[in-house]
Formats: sequence, C-alpha cells, structure tokens
Amino acid sequence: MEHDVAIRTQVNETIILLAVQCIRNILLTKKKKIRNRTIWVRDWINRRENLGASTRLLVEMRAEDSEGYQNHLRMLPHQFDELLSKIENAIQKQDTHMRNAIPAKIKLEVTLRYLAAGDSMYTLEALHRVARSTIAQFIPEVCDAIYRALKDYMRIPCHEEWKRIEYGFQTKWNFAGCIGALGGKHINIRAPDDTSDYYNYKGAHSTIFLALVDDNYCFSYVNVGTNGTASDGGVFQRSKLAQALENNTLNLPERSIIVADAAFPLKTYLMKPYPRTPTRKEQVFNYRLSRARRIVENAFGILVTRFRVLLNTLDMRPKNVDSIVLAACSLHNCCEKHPICTSLTDASILQMYNNVLLYQEHGGHNCVQLWEAYHLRVIVTMPLERQKQ
Repeated sequence: MEHDVAIRTQVNETIILLAVQCIRNILLTKKKKIRNRTIWVRDWINRRENLGASTRLLVEMRAEDSEGYQNHLRMLPHQFDELLSKIENAIQKQDTHMRNAIPAKIKLEVTLRYLAAGDSMYTLEALHRVARSTIAQFIPEVCDAIYRALKDYMRIPCHEEWKRIEYGFQTKWNFAGCIGALGGKHINIRAPDDTSDYYNYKGAHSTIFLALVDDNYCFSYVNVGTNGTASDGGVFQRSKLAQALENNTLNLPERSIIVADAAFPLKTYLMKPYPRTPTRKEQVFNYRLSRARRIVENAFGILVTRFRVLLNTLDMRPKNVDSIVLAACSLHNCCEKHPICTSLTDASILQMYNNVLLYQEHGGHNCVQLWEAYHLRVIVTMPLERQKQ
C-alpha cells in the first residue's frame, strides 16, 4: 500500500516537472521570437536628421519657392514659424536615454501636411522618416494644441462683430438682419469597433459637423462629435448654440436671425424656406434665403479644399476626428478672418429695422406668422429676380 502511494507521488512530481519545463520552453520560444522581430528604429528612419523632408525638401522650398511651401503646408514660412512658437512648448517631449524625442517642428510639419493633403501614414512615414505609429499618436495632440493656440479665431463674436456680420449679409448677399448661415456636414470615419451608432442614412459611418458661418466664410460656432445617425436639426437643438439663442445670451443685435435649410426647426431667430408650393412672393423670399444660406455650404467647400483630409474616410477614433476638424476650422479662420469690428451706420438699414414687425411667439404652430413677419424685412426685389419673373 505504502509502495503504491510512493509510486503515484513520484509519477505526479514527474508530470509536474515536465509541465513546468514545457511552459518554460514555450515562454522562452515566444520571447525569442518577439526579440528577433522587434526593431527599435529602422536604419533608414534613423537618417531623418540628414535626409528627412524637414531638413531637405522643406528647407529648399522655404528658400526657393514660398508658393510651393504654402501649397505643401497651407501657410507661408513666417506663418509657420509664428504658429510653431505658439504651440512648441505644448507638443515638445523630453529626450530620454534611449532615444531623442521628435522635434516640435517636424511634428507640426507632418500634421499640417496630413491636414492639407490627407496623405496616408505610410506616405508621411516615407516623406518625413518618422514611424507611422508615432505619427498616428502625435497628430491628434498637435491638432489639439493648434486649436488651443488659435482659440481667438474660433470664439463667439462680440456685439459689434455681430453687427458687422449682419451688415455684411445685407450688403453682400442682400439679406437683412442675418447674423449667420447654419448647416451640417458628415465627416466619414472608420467604423468604430464597439458601436454602430455612427452608421448614417448614406450607408457610411460618420460624425456630424455643425457650423454657423459669417458673411466672410468664417466659422463663428462649431459643434463636432455627434454620431452620424442624428439629424442636423436634432444636433442643433441639443447644442449649446441653440440653448444660448433660446436664452438670448449671445448679445445679438435686436431682431437678428440665422438662416438654415428645411432640416432645421423654424424659430423667431431661425429662418428656413417656405415649404411645398410657394407663391410668387414666397419664391422671391426662398431665393433670397437660399442665396444667403449657401454661404455655409461654400465655407464647407473652401474648408475641405484647403484641408483635403476631410474628404477622406478618417481612420481614427471619433475623439481624434473631432480634434482634426477643430484644428482645420481654426486654421481656416486664421487664413480667412480679418479681426475688424464694423459698426452698423447705414441710415437706410437702420430705418428698415425701425419698421420691422416681428412676432415673439415660438413654435411650429406659428410658422406662417413668422415667415410673414420676416417678409417685411427682406423682400426687396433684385434685378435678377425681376428677370426671372
């Protein structure tokens, strides 16, 4: 009996020792494979300081072809230097004993090229000799820094600026009392791994980009990050802009309005076209409103032409997509905006405002009255409209 117990114990110990040895061999084999596969820095990438675009191509373009430099990064050399000085401390990392950090200058050049052309990570890796995994990591960080540095170009206008915008819509687009055109755009993204909420009615995954645009194609307000299943009107109604308009906290000129398309709700501060079959007078109104509203569509067009990454399906997380859109809008405004406040002094426009009749009720049941009230402010037949009649 005791002999049998001893044999079983010896067998069990042998089995345990063999199992431990097998596990040890498996772990050593995996570790060896990982060690053989891992390369800290590839040799050709390690020659970045001598052969990368930052030290070769862009240096030559800066010295010999400022127009080509601007086309490559969407800004002139002195503008690049100014932007770099604003964000350098925010994006520069510390060197370590193992390797040196990527210089802030290269990070900004890579990010601007990504925004401007929408180049793939492989293309950027080959051009700048920076690993694509590193590029994918720092692009959202640089975009966040750009947005913070240029926040003055993306702030809500002051009262005098609202009046200047209102005057601009009147003189440029012949639409009185308008302080902005509102619209939405889908930004296509890679399908998220954990949700189908971003699947839109067009059969793609997207995030919604809602914007209020002034008369000079600059973004006065931007809302990004809502999943693509939502409607433009729904995004607006849940936005901080809608809340501020309802509470009258934006310090707007008296009786001013925003123009939008049929996807948005009709409010005393938000005008949209007459539906169904309009009368002749209503057709004139719709034409004028459409002419003013297309400013937001034009702004979207200018933005995506300048920063072509927004034409692509972005292979990034939704949070990082938001950073890219905000940085692009900030840079767009920086290129377009002239920070000048113009007072509204035109006597004929002031007289028009004195004769305005505007109902204060809100809600869909008051649509007809709202449209008719606004007619008194904007229906002035243009020569082009006379030709169409």
